[in-house]
Amino acid sequence: MRALLAAAALAPALLAAQTPDVSADRYSFYLVVGDRDTVITERVWRMPAQIHGEFLEHQRGARVSYVAALAPDASITTVAAHTYRSAADTAGEIATFEVSGDQVVAQIGASERARIPGAVGLVPMINPSAAFIEQVIRRALVINRGLLTPGATATLPVLVIGAPQSVTATVTGVSADSVVLSYASVTMRLAVAADGRLLGGRAPSQGLTIVRGPAGDPLVAPVKDYTAPPGAPYRAQDVTIRTPAGIRLTGTLTLPTGVRGPVPAVVTITGSGPEDRDEQSPALPAYRPFRQLADTLGRRGIAVLRLDDRGMGGSDVGPRTVTSEDFADDIRAGVAYLRTRSEIDCARIALVGHSEGGVIAPIVAESDPKLRGMVLMAATASPGSVILRSQQHYLVDTVAKLAGEARESALAQYQRNTDSVAAAVPWLRWFIEHDPSAVARRVRTPVLIVQGEADHQVPASEAEKLAAAFRAGGNRRVTVRTFPETNHLFVTDTTGGFAYERLPSLDVRRDVLGAIAGWLADTLR
Repeated sequence: MRALLAAAALAPALLAAQTPDVSADRYSFYLVVGDRDTVITERVWRMPAQIHGEFLEHQRGARVSYVAALAPDASITTVAAHTYRSAADTAGEIATFEVSGDQVVAQIGASERARIPGAVGLVPMINPSAAFIEQVIRRALVINRGLLTPGATATLPVLVIGAPQSVTATVTGVSADSVVLSYASVTMRLAVAADGRLLGGRAPSQGLTIVRGPAGDPLVAPVKDYTAPPGAPYRAQDVTIRTPAGIRLTGTLTLPTGVRGPVPAVVTITGSGPEDRDEQSPALPAYRPFRQLADTLGRRGIAVLRLDDRGMGGSDVGPRTVTSEDFADDIRAGVAYLRTRSEIDCARIALVGHSEGGVIAPIVAESDPKLRGMVLMAATASPGSVILRSQQHYLVDTVAKLAGEARESALAQYQRNTDSVAAAVPWLRWFIEHDPSAVARRVRTPVLIVQGEADHQVPASEAEKLAAAFRAGGNRRVTVRTFPETNHLFVTDTTGGFAYERLPSLDVRRDVLGAIAGWLADTLR
């Protein structure tokens, strides 16, 4: 009967049945970064023919409710999901994914149905739901006739929803109560019961721990605090702006108090991935660099506008075809908003961009010569393809320490993965092809480039390359500051590895904040 239903009708029908059977097995999963921060909480109701669940991403308040229909062989025939992308999103988006032979038929919102290549027996997975990881283990047990003894291996196709195609997952028995699950570039060591229940686990490369617990209370998105600290010489005001394309952006404007006349101002620009106005991400909840920066500048008499990324906080998600060019339009809207405020001196506005934000800032400055200055933190001079290769070589050569055929195979796999994702994701395709140096040669805005010497995400050599590009175009107000034992986050770190969640502190170095504040105070004087 289910196969006869159109996908568009199937999702609401399944989601409407969100009241699980009273006999359902109820439990919770928690995803913990390092040993400190719970980033995902998931509630699960498991029945013989269905899994009901919901999970909450603590950082941005995003929530997903889902129902997965199960076949007797532990495969999944249909997944229906209702996604709320932030705490302010009350409508959400409904999607369904129906396995049909060797493909998945996807219906996302009101878009046309899409067919995703897969394989017979495929298991769809919603990332980062632990309940779907548990179902992969249960399916592997069926394939191996109920046993995953040490050394025994089961392979099965899985589709991480959102990926352009399926991949092969491998489940290998380690002991009577543990297995290793590997797919794409993820490897997890999992504790399991004889019936396939997931009891816990760890993904070392991501610094994530999966903890199983009893059923908990309904999930409620936390309310985030962006107010000024007690006694601060500035006030914090929530703001909402709209871009010319109609995208709503939420943020915070900090305004110095006790000063006379219009004040200078800065617009901050976050790095890649979903981040809020503080540049806080779900993966690193203890890292809030723009809150630190706003506090530092507020005490110097400089206003700061920090905006939530699209899909974070109360900001609109926008189209899926978005690239950094679109994000540049968001920052232009932020600058335009500041110019409407009587408290702001329109002739003294600057930008501060970190990582991808350091790529976006020159794009904005090229179209707005009235900007007084910009600070580029760990910005790139080379195209994204060069930066990605550098990161991949670091992971293969320094972290994994591979050599010979294993090294070449790993690098080739990285390239295949990059090509596959770039073909489906416009943002990555744009990043790979964009040449920041070409833009820099057309910009005359005064610029401070700051770089951590231990940065392995953006090599330290990129700072001088970028400065040379600005100077080659005739820009003579170019300053470079580098900081020893400082990583991509501008946090104290001697190695610059990517396991940031393991660092004892994620506070931005005080000398970095001081250098930025000092340069901006002089430039905006």
